Amino acid sequence: MNVFRGSAHLRAAPPCALTIGNFDGVHRGHHALLQALTAGARARGLASCVMTFEPHPKEFFSPGEAPPRILNLRDKLAAFADIGIDRVIIERFNAAYAKLTPEQFVAEILLRRLNTKWILIGDDFCYGAKRAGDFASLKRAGEQFGFEVSNINTVLENQERISSSALRSALAEGDMAKATLLLGRPYMISGHVIYGRQLGRTLGFPTLNLAVTNHLNERKPAMTGIFTVLVHGLGDTPLPGVASLGVRPTVEDAGRVLLEVHLFDFNAHVYGRIIRVELLEKIRDEAKYPDLETLQSAIQNDAQCARDYFQKKVYV
Repeated sequence: MNVFRGSAHLRAAPPCALTIGNFDGVHRGHHALLQALTAGARARGLASCVMTFEPHPKEFFSPGEAPPRILNLRDKLAAFADIGIDRVIIERFNAAYAKLTPEQFVAEILLRRLNTKWILIGDDFCYGAKRAGDFASLKRAGEQFGFEVSNINTVLENQERISSSALRSALAEGDMAKATLLLGRPYMISGHVIYGRQLGRTLGFPTLNLAVTNHLNERKPAMTGIFTVLVHGLGDTPLPGVASLGVRPTVEDAGRVLLEVHLFDFNAHVYGRIIRVELLEKIRDEAKYPDLETLQSAIQNDAQCARDYFQKKVYV
């Protein structure tokens, strides 16, 4: 899969089948669209192309009110690659881009830069300044300039629209079963293992620390709490453990979001490695404790809950 940071440098790229969106979560609704895109692209002899945005337009217009990201960019790109997308354009969303009229968007982005021959969109797609363009106007533009335009209906689960908002709500509630159902796969977060304060080691629970960044959106994660996890990327099989995702209110007040993972019976230096943390079950919410002794006791209880989970699942 080829990834391009912006389309400004592209001119008359090889003809493509294109879809456009934020694709936060790359959930089952997105999968249906992207799989239809790849199948349609093959049938038409075109490269499949996804255009997505950084930052999210809602983060650009109202950074304090934008919803938390479900996936970081690395995980979103990995999901695209798994589906078989040929080309991804990560378009920089800025003031100039936001001012493009629908007509300018078609002429400059779709035609001159991307050489779009077929565009497949969801049923809620809008484009151009103030979201003035819609499916009908895009269809007219296609008839005028010679590119094909199709749309795909929303995917439902129990009469509920599968959407990033629904997935975000499931994650915020700690409903990992529903999140897995909406995603079509377990929820994972990837990142580089970084150096921490070594406090976990002092308490008898050494951790692998991942910084959870969220671009302009005040670093809010889609969920917080204590979780039973599996860690991928450190061996032939996933490793069981317990993790804390949040701001560590007992030990600091800087608001830095970290994912801290304690792996059972594991002792190796893996700083700098990229790992994927699969969140299986929420144990409890984050809490602030009066002292480190109380925190240590809580961690012991959390670790036992996670061990009990794996024993029931015959993981260990």
